[in-house]
Amino acid sequence: MILTIDVGNTRIKGAVFEGDTLLETVVFMKDELQISLENILKKHTKVSNIVVASVSDFEKQILIAFDPLVKIHFVSHIDLFPFDNQYETPHTLGVDRLVLAAGATLRFPHQNRLVIDAGTCVTYDFIDENNQYLGGSISLGLRLRYEALHNYTAKLPLLTLENPKHMIGNSTAESIHSGVVNGLVSEINGFITDYKVLYPNFIIILTGGDTDFLAKRLKNTIFANSNFLLESLNQLFQYKIEND
Repeated sequence: MILTIDVGNTRIKGAVFEGDTLLETVVFMKDELQISLENILKKHTKVSNIVVASVSDFEKQILIAFDPLVKIHFVSHIDLFPFDNQYETPHTLGVDRLVLAAGATLRFPHQNRLVIDAGTCVTYDFIDENNQYLGGSISLGLRLRYEALHNYTAKLPLLTLENPKHMIGNSTAESIHSGVVNGLVSEINGFITDYKVLYPNFIIILTGGDTDFLAKRLKNTIFANSNFLLESLNQLFQYKIEND
C-alpha cells in the first residue's frame, strides 16, 4: 500500500492506495500531521511507502520520524518524470505542477493535456501529445481574490465564497461575489479558448480544492477530479519503480 500526501498552502491532503485503487482520503491541518499519520498507519497497517509533494514549509522531521515503519519519498526536481520538461527555469517549477503534469501524461497518453489546479492559486499546465511540458500560467485562486479586495482597499469587507445571485451585483457584497466568482470562471474559459487556437484538440483536467464549485460553472467539457494530484503521486511512484 502507498500513502500519498499533498502539503498545500493551507491544508494537507492524503490518500491511501492499494495498486491503483483509492481506499481512503483524509484532509487535516499542518499542526495535525503527526497524529493524523499515526491514525492512518494504525488503520492501514500494510502501508509501506509514503510519497510526499509539498509546496509550502512544514515539519519534515515529523514525517522522517516514521521512517523505521515506512519508506518516505519527497518528490523533487531530480526525480524521473514521464515528460520532457521545456520550462525555461525548471528548478523554479513547483513540485505540485510537476506531479500534475506527470499524472496527466500517464493517465491520458498520446494527447494534448491542459491541467487546471484551482486551489490557493490557480495554475495552468500544458503537456503536448509528444509528452513535452511547455509551461502555463499562475493566477489568484478564489480565496486570495476575496482577501486581496479586503486587504488592499480601505472599506471592502472580507467575504467567504458564495455563489453570486446575479451577474450584476446590486450591493457591495453581491458585486464582490460576482467579480470574484464570475471573474475566475471567465478567466478559465478565456484561457481554454486561447489554448484551442493553438491546439484544437486537448483534454482539460480540473483539480484542486475548488474543483466542485467551479466545474459546473465552466462551459467547456472537462475531466474534473479534486483528488487528481494524490492519484498522480501514486502513478508517478509506480512509474519510478517500473523505470528505475
